[in-house]
Amino acid sequence: MAAVRTRGQRAGLTRQAVLEAALRLVDQEGLKALSMRRLGAELGVEAMTLYHHVPNKTALLDGVIERVVAEAVPPEFGTAAWREVLSAYAHALNAALDAHPNTVPLLLSRPAMTPRLLRTLEAVVEMLHEAGFPLPRALDVAYGLTAFVVGHATAQAGGVGGADTLAALDPEAYPSLVGAARAAGEDAARTRFGFALDALLSGFEGELSAASTATAPASASE
Repeated sequence: MAAVRTRGQRAGLTRQAVLEAALRLVDQEGLKALSMRRLGAELGVEAMTLYHHVPNKTALLDGVIERVVAEAVPPEFGTAAWREVLSAYAHALNAALDAHPNTVPLLLSRPAMTPRLLRTLEAVVEMLHEAGFPLPRALDVAYGLTAFVVGHATAQAGGVGGADTLAALDPEAYPSLVGAARAAGEDAARTRFGFALDALLSGFEGELSAASTATAPASASE
């Protein structure tokens, strides 16, 4: 006997297709434009059909975050040294947020606990714990890194600290700011991101070294 297909399945939809369409809509028109009715119209189905794939608006918004973060997680995630993995992830997440700036407020406003996002977080914490970080500190590192990237993306979206803005100031009134901005050049944001990320990861590495020293057994001569 043939399997019974839901209306969503008959429409040829999948959860991924729904989320991808939602992200496109947010990219094009912003978060305020995203509703079940509008998304259904974009996909050529009734709004009720979408509920076979996302149970409510909250799940839809969480799914949009999931799609953005998914662009930052490579298939080989977790196979390199922890610092290399976190650096690659941070750069990729920054690029994803730069490509989808309308989603930045969404990441600031909700935890987005979808199974896929939780599996990613679980993998990060497990990797860091295996590297020597205590479990609570491993979670701190994961959250701290994400907060840094999202904070940077927020500043970029708002034009905070833009080199062009600072470079245009009165050099007599603000010689240091103008000099720094003009010396930084057009690639200032990328350079600043890399510098701050490296400093953050070095701090995490120092924390790991301190934790390893504190838990190391005393030598026999002591």
